[in-house]
Amino acid sequence: MKNQKDNKHEEEKVEEFIEFKKDETEVNLMPPLTWAYVGDCVYELYIRTKLVNETKLKPHALHIEAIKHVKAKAQAETLKRIYDDLTEKEQEIVRRGRNAENHHLPKNANVQEYMYSTAFEALIGYLYLTKQNVRLKEILDKT
Repeated sequence: MKNQKDNKHEEEKVEEFIEFKKDETEVNLMPPLTWAYVGDCVYELYIRTKLVNETKLKPHALHIEAIKHVKAKAQAETLKRIYDDLTEKEQEIVRRGRNAENHHLPKNANVQEYMYSTAFEALIGYLYLTKQNVRLKEILDKT
């Protein structure tokens, strides 16, 4: 049977259950849509976890509420709201994400909203992949 000390050690290691194998130089060379691909997942997980922590909603209601936050229009609005608080480097990441050539046509957003939501997801993904967790949390907490 494990004692509390072993459990504490395991809890600390849980943050490492997803192994990062690329350094910042390699992440910088990735296409911005790759950052957005990861950022989409990170942001959705953040929102879902926040909703589970802060509400007592049932799964269907959790899903409906999460959609309000992760849809393209909401992400575009979030990016516009926080843009001036971003560093120059983060604004460059956003620019690259926004200008990435994407052949996907949005279903429930206009092209501009989709471009800005992709830029937001690119920023989230980039910060996550480069292990800038403190900054990532600061930005996520503003959403």
